[in-house]
Amino acid sequence: MVTYFNEIYRGLLSLFEGMGVTFKEFIKPTVTVSYPYETLPMCDKFRGHIELIENEDGKPNCIVCMMCQRACPSDCIKITGKKPEGEKKKVLTKYTLDFTRCSLCGSCVESCNFNALEFSKEYNLASTRKEDFYYDLLQRLEDRNK
Repeated sequence: MVTYFNEIYRGLLSLFEGMGVTFKEFIKPTVTVSYPYETLPMCDKFRGHIELIENEDGKPNCIVCMMCQRACPSDCIKITGKKPEGEKKKVLTKYTLDFTRCSLCGSCVESCNFNALEFSKEYNLASTRKEDFYYDLLQRLEDRNK
């Protein structure tokens, strides 16, 4: 009989502790953001997909050394370049990123010795189509400059 009342007492005590926690959370101000109309600031260390960095002329810093492509464990970066006649350096012609395979490890950004890559702060990348996650980063850089 004593254990019966002991269990009732512990159950009521647990109920009141839970109600106390619920009441404390109930009177706290809300932290919900009305998403499409309001956004929270992104932290500095946020890693979105990679982006090309441009120099003063508006051209990418990339010299087509292929270090980022070799460093990528997911094999999601494809780079093509050509050497124009009479020029000493290669020119970047295509830089594609398959974001469906990217693990956001940062190996490509760390391996780039020419400050040509950075992480973007873009986070709203939801889509139902796989094709929306194939990025031509050179084209995105040109579109940003327009």
